[in-house]
Amino acid sequence: MHITPCRAALCAVIAIAPGCVDRGDDLDATADSTVSERASPLLAQGKRLFEEPLPHSNGRSCATCHVMDEHTALSPENVEARLAADPSDPLFHRLDADDPTAATLTFDHLRMGLVRVTLPLPANMDLIDLQGNVVTPPHRTISVWRSVPSIQNTAVTGPYQLDGRAANLSVQAQDAITVHSEGPVLPGHKLDQIAAFESAQFSSARAAFVATLIRLGVAPEDVPIPEQTMALNEQERRGRDVYNLACGTCHGGATTNQIVDRAIHDALFHELQPNGNMVFDVLPDQGPVARTVPHEGEALNTGVGILSGYGQMGLIPSGNDSIELPRYRFRFYTDGTRRQQVTDLPPVPVTASGDPNDLTPALDERGAPIVGPSQGVQWFSTDPGRAAITGDPLDFEAFDVPQLRGIAHTAPYFHDNNSRTLRDVVDLYSRFILVGLGLPEHPPEQPGGQPEMLSVQQKQDLLAFLNRL
Repeated sequence: MHITPCRAALCAVIAIAPGCVDRGDDLDATADSTVSERASPLLAQGKRLFEEPLPHSNGRSCATCHVMDEHTALSPENVEARLAADPSDPLFHRLDADDPTAATLTFDHLRMGLVRVTLPLPANMDLIDLQGNVVTPPHRTISVWRSVPSIQNTAVTGPYQLDGRAANLSVQAQDAITVHSEGPVLPGHKLDQIAAFESAQFSSARAAFVATLIRLGVAPEDVPIPEQTMALNEQERRGRDVYNLACGTCHGGATTNQIVDRAIHDALFHELQPNGNMVFDVLPDQGPVARTVPHEGEALNTGVGILSGYGQMGLIPSGNDSIELPRYRFRFYTDGTRRQQVTDLPPVPVTASGDPNDLTPALDERGAPIVGPSQGVQWFSTDPGRAAITGDPLDFEAFDVPQLRGIAHTAPYFHDNNSRTLRDVVDLYSRFILVGLGLPEHPPEQPGGQPEMLSVQQKQDLLAFLNRL
């Protein structure tokens, strides 16, 4: 039998895999990465560049926001502690002040773990108001507030920056240096050193096991999923079953960010009318069916954006509803001349009752809901997601699907820290995002609340597994 190099590598790593799947795998990976740093000058140099402010910068380093003691993320608790200890910490630069032009700076957004990201509008997009008037500023940029994702496990999760605008970690590093540190352009070899250090950070031995196989050339779909054989208690095993049922279609495969159910992917990209509403076919035996269009992008609009908007309006609780997020509408054109309109997003909502706070959409004369691609009544967008990179309305409010290993240590969650705890995430999915996927419906947990797609026991079990993941 012919043994290919990749298969040989797979066999070699699997031979040592049992050490990755027992209870000891929950130990912090810092010790392992420290050994690697001593053994590799490349990683040691990358660590120094990551942790130390660069000359001619504003004093921030990568580690200013990707805090090593916080699993390389930025938590609100960390921000609060640093603000109390030293308001002159480079983290509190006017770049991320609520109003950078104010005489007295405040940092309410940053205290929620959010940083300002300023993006150029694609040439084929404009900002519009509720009446459809173009209100694009002369500088043609928008600012949004986004979380600081952990760099752990990024060896297998590109592209980067939540909206996929950085193709690799070297590009991501320079983008962060330019935008957040106001630093110089680094030579390529130094960016590669930073990228190598970032690629060596893992949340667990299981994550490192997966990355090692992929680095050795094993196709991601051929990499064994360590959690299928790891030691779990009874509740965690039940939680793994719930994960496979409710989460694994998009957070699938060995990397936990592969969209393995392509039918789910394809169902999320809709044909749109010029006014931004979805096109429905009304079938005799099925009723309204949304018309979909092919799209190769892996970023998805799961509905978190519209839910953050509801939180801003005080219609539902949200983890970031104490701060003010931007309110945008966009016009998409066929090209950079901006003469031929394609669609406006979000569409001007039409509610069933006419009350602007009514979350029930009106129906057209055929009985089809009058909704945009976020599939609900939506007055504005707090962040256009990947559409601000591609100029494609199919990418409206779409974000990269994150990997989930180590998720218990990186609260809060989503691109805008919409959910403060992992329990909040599970509740959000159970009540809003998993609707329509064919799961059995369960009664609301509270009187007058939303129906649940997961039972109380399923949610408890899922949380137990996610805390081990």
